[in-house]
Amino acid sequence: MLIVGIEGTELAAHERDRLRAPEVSGAILFTRNYRSREQLAALVASIRELRGEGFLLGVDHEGGPVQRFRPGFTRLPALARLGALYRRDPGEAVRMAETHAWVMASELRACDIDLSFAPVVDLARGNRVIGERAFDADPAAVAELGAAYVRGMHLAGMVATLKHFPGHGSIPEDTHVEKAIDARPLEAILEADLVPFAEGIATGAEAVMMAHVTYPAVDPLAAGYSKAWIDMLRGEFGFGGVVFSDDVGMAAAESAGGIGARVTAHLDAGCDLVLVCAPSMVDDAIAAVRGRPPCDPDMVATLCGAAAASWGDLQDNPQHARFVAELTELDVPEAGAAA
Repeated sequence: MLIVGIEGTELAAHERDRLRAPEVSGAILFTRNYRSREQLAALVASIRELRGEGFLLGVDHEGGPVQRFRPGFTRLPALARLGALYRRDPGEAVRMAETHAWVMASELRACDIDLSFAPVVDLARGNRVIGERAFDADPAAVAELGAAYVRGMHLAGMVATLKHFPGHGSIPEDTHVEKAIDARPLEAILEADLVPFAEGIATGAEAVMMAHVTYPAVDPLAAGYSKAWIDMLRGEFGFGGVVFSDDVGMAAAESAGGIGARVTAHLDAGCDLVLVCAPSMVDDAIAAVRGRPPCDPDMVATLCGAAAASWGDLQDNPQHARFVAELTELDVPEAGAAA
């Protein structure tokens, strides 16, 4: 039921004890956990040796400003580049969204990482933390590009995680450092922010990550703590996959209380897996859920990556080389645009 962060580039002895806890279903990796592909391979192997193949390994590897592994990996353009291309050539942008997703997911799968928490299908409407992580401001464009991104991830053997439900892009606040409230009526959210989620779910996305944003027209609780929002996701939107919380260490998550209270509030609302990204918070999170039934292993297994090519085989694949060249060209700023 917990996806936890680790401290460095190799497992410390106390972290091995944490990862052995039955309440821990996986680990999320960050830049602090990466030095090189060789080091990453050793870290992944040590975790697999400890917990086996049914243990999830994830990372935020969206491209642009959020790409945790950089040296040795393809530089991935921000999703906003795809939105800009969509305004000039929608068909080519859709193709490039699949390409971006395939390269991202194929490289991670070649390193035995199960999933990237992607794609962002929030709208690019001025949020300070979403910014160029979003495809575009137009719901229809985001829906089409997001669906293409889901297809590209699937082609590479990786599940897709739509985030941040029901939409984090239409308010300015950064939930990492401040409370965020979206006071619009439900109708406005349904007509805009929720359009890409509906399309992504219809395309077969296996997971959805909840926002730490509060939408008082629906519930006074933030979405990840809200049974009303998760019931709507399961009911009106017909989503039958895995529901992730966002990181409980973010400032906007503090409304539920301490770390243990945040974790249990997410689970009680209907989240299946809760992200505890800061290693300093992991012990409190495990203690808070000790005795609760662990997340169903069969559910966790739906998120595990499919069989994948090795890194060497991937580099010998002419499709990979061609796609990387296309992404590199996409990442060149347009004439007259700021770098």
